[in-house]
Amino acid sequence: MSAGTVYGLGLGPGDPDLMTVRADRLLRKAEHVAYFRKAGRKGQARQIVDRMIPEDAVEYPMEYPVTTEIPFTDPAYNQMLAAFYEDCTAHLRDLAKGGRDVVVLCEGDPFFYGSFMHLYTRLKDDVPVEVVPAITGMSGAWTATGTPITWGDDVLTVLMGTLPEAELATRMAQTDALVVMKIGRNIDKVRRALRQAGRYDQAWLVEYASMPGQTVTRLAEASDKVTPYFSIIVVHGQGRRP
Repeated sequence: MSAGTVYGLGLGPGDPDLMTVRADRLLRKAEHVAYFRKAGRKGQARQIVDRMIPEDAVEYPMEYPVTTEIPFTDPAYNQMLAAFYEDCTAHLRDLAKGGRDVVVLCEGDPFFYGSFMHLYTRLKDDVPVEVVPAITGMSGAWTATGTPITWGDDVLTVLMGTLPEAELATRMAQTDALVVMKIGRNIDKVRRALRQAGRYDQAWLVEYASMPGQTVTRLAEASDKVTPYFSIIVVHGQGRRP
């Protein structure tokens, strides 16, 4: 029996119309579909493709044992996630070795800060694994602002809101164009860092890019409420142009 293939299926920023033709084709004929989600939730990736999964497909929700309950700097955080990824990998490996193809749903692009990467590194030497690239969430966010993100020789920097405030401020001040991801509870820290870097008034906040609940607001005009974890802040470059 030949082994099946595990597909890391990039879904794009959220609108199903922005999926690639290949991703659409693989999903609509899938027999096994796996996806990450927070315990008790349907899962963002699963919601994106809600009406595209075959009715007879076997679904395998992979529920994170921890998300923001403890700091990611706590040794227990890595221990819990490592064990979780090992369990998920074992299940997918068994399916593939049994000749089954498995589609793993991935928000954005599978190789861009995605959880699928942790499965990929554990699976790639044991069973066939293929990655289907996609439009990133940040591309959906800057497109939503209606303004080009980079011009000419602009340098684009992508930062995680989980970084220390001082490092955020330093890197923000050193770049031309900027994307900040993984904001959520880090929003106040990110605001302070932008102010220190002198970039605050140029920043835009995009929530749920390309999804039904999308909002696009200048950060300085946005409320001080906690933003969704997958919100994105964008600062456009102003570089060389004809």
